[in-house]
Amino acid sequence: MEQDEALQLAVAFLADSQRDDEPPLAIDAERVRVSNGLLIVPYNSVPYLASRDPREQLLDCWPILVDLARGEVRFGTLDERHLWRNPSA
Repeated sequence: MEQDEALQLAVAFLADSQRDDEPPLAIDAERVRVSNGLLIVPYNSVPYLASRDPREQLLDCWPILVDLARGEVRFGTLDERHLWRNPSA
């Protein structure tokens, strides 16, 4: 799967996952990358992404992971944190 297609899946996944009581969320396009066959797609609140002001940042936003071989999309887990903390090519 191409990265552009995987990113579109992540955008749709985030939109489908958005709750009514959450502030608007968006993909952090600057920090999208590939690691271990996964497209790692971070996201956060729109105000934070516009300003990068830590006071606007939402905590507990686990990145969206898209398996580039299978096209499966899901949120990352605590056990997988090493994937986005120490990415490999």
